[in-house]
Amino acid sequence: MKLWVGVTDRNWFEFLRARAPEEVNFWQPSAKRRAAMLEAGAPFLFKLHAPHNFIVGGGFFVRYSALPARLAWEAFGLNNGVADYAALRRRVEQYRAEPVAGDPEIGCNVLNRPFFWQEEAWIPVPADWAPNIVQGKGYASSEPAGARLWSAVLERLEPVMPEQVTDSPRFGADYLTHARLGQGAFRVLVTDAYQRRCAITGERTLPVLEAAHIRPYAENGPHLTSNGLLLRSDLHTLFDRGYITIADDLRVQVSRRIREEFANGREYYQHHGQLLAVRPGSRHDMPAPDFLRWHNESRFLG
Repeated sequence: MKLWVGVTDRNWFEFLRARAPEEVNFWQPSAKRRAAMLEAGAPFLFKLHAPHNFIVGGGFFVRYSALPARLAWEAFGLNNGVADYAALRRRVEQYRAEPVAGDPEIGCNVLNRPFFWQEEAWIPVPADWAPNIVQGKGYASSEPAGARLWSAVLERLEPVMPEQVTDSPRFGADYLTHARLGQGAFRVLVTDAYQRRCAITGERTLPVLEAAHIRPYAENGPHLTSNGLLLRSDLHTLFDRGYITIADDLRVQVSRRIREEFANGREYYQHHGQLLAVRPGSRHDMPAPDFLRWHNESRFLG
């Protein structure tokens, strides 16, 4: 197993430790260089900037995605480790050491089930940690340094996450299918699964695209990519309210109620009967028939 030790600042760590969230965005001020190359489910540990040469917590890797900072804020909010979008932009400018024009693109390491230790549980960095490491360093649990580090992490996880110690680890698509993911992770996974294009129209303007649950989370719909569609914001609203649905064969169905209630809808009826314009490349991410049937039977105004 490969694990990553990422370098972060103490303000970010303390802000999130006080909140104890279920997911976090371990963001990088630039998306030009991806730091960690990990499978979903791999451990991603937090090391504070020097002179605090300790590993102080971590989480489990879900996905890396390069996103506009505004979208990262909308997806993760306070789980970005800052109080608001303006603070996120200020932090980006601070790390880039230059003014930022417009909405900067940042690198987002989405982490699930984060843990934050009190100081007495902090782990000194491994002996091979070099002072000039800026982003982080990878370790393999099959090698001595990585094995010692992971053993120390497990000792601290066992009282609070015993399943991480006793259960067989899951990685990749298997992890994403079984893990209890958050709303932010759901949004990033769905956005990437649909190649940042509206599933119905193919629209590419990212600020107007939204990750829609097929079966709503409030009605026992999980944060799984197979329960999601990336839709333009107006289509998301119509889908949620039952004026549009997707049949089992992935064809768009538009309710007659749009015409009856609003004497309008030409923009939407042109998609009636069409196959989804954009579909995920992985079978694990395709809309699940059970969720589509739920929407057809329980939400669609046929």
